Amino acid sequence: MAEDNSYESMLCVKPEVHVYRIPPRASNRGYRAADWKLDEPAWSGRMKITAKGKMAYIKLEDKNTGELFAQAPVEQYPGCVVEAVTDSSRYFVIRIEDGNGRHAFIGLGFADRGDSFDFNVALQDHFKWVKQEGELAKLEASQSAAPKLDLSFKEGQTIKISIGNIKKKDAGGAKPRPMAGGLLPPPPGAKAGGILPPPGGAQTVPLAQANTAPLLDFGSPVPAPQPSSDVWGDFTSAGSNSSTDAVKSGWVQFS
Repeated sequence: MAEDNSYESMLCVKPEVHVYRIPPRASNRGYRAADWKLDEPAWSGRMKITAKGKMAYIKLEDKNTGELFAQAPVEQYPGCVVEAVTDSSRYFVIRIEDGNGRHAFIGLGFADRGDSFDFNVALQDHFKWVKQEGELAKLEASQSAAPKLDLSFKEGQTIKISIGNIKKKDAGGAKPRPMAGGLLPPPPGAKAGGILPPPGGAQTVPLAQANTAPLLDFGSPVPAPQPSSDVWGDFTSAGSNSSTDAVKSGWVQFS
């Protein structure tokens, strides 16, 4: 995997740290901050942790001018470049280099316990990312070296697909659609467009033929009404009709 060594990222910044002169290690048990003169730091300033590729750098700078005081290149963590003391979580021993191949060990202390926690986590996260990138590069290399599986069809090769659970439609089982207008289909044996004959062989007379006889008979004129010789005849007939209507309608006629 190609690395861009020109890009430098910032991992952590702490505005105030202290640097101490440390005595030589007396045993293999580790360093103790109680052996340092904690009330007399040799230098105080700002600390930065930067990353460039896989490398991390602990930089100690002047808080006002930004002038570099010391620098510690870190290739892995935990390692020999950064080591925690045995009696406190706020103090570390770091190995600084001058760029000419010479190195020295100094004590680094934080005034707040949270600052030392951030310092520790920033280095852990960076090298965790470096480890993941290395594993990913190995995986890609192994995949590229493995032979590729060829699943393409060869010349003249065919494939057969069998699809089951498909029911065929029965051509004779189709139901007839109902006629338009909601009419039922004719009974069996009836001719298309015909009318059933009346039962018992009785013949029906067309209604139009029976009613047209009196309407078309113009030979016998209707006699005109003759005037009656009885003067009161009209009134008598009217009275008789009214009495008949009264009886028919249920009224009682009084004389």
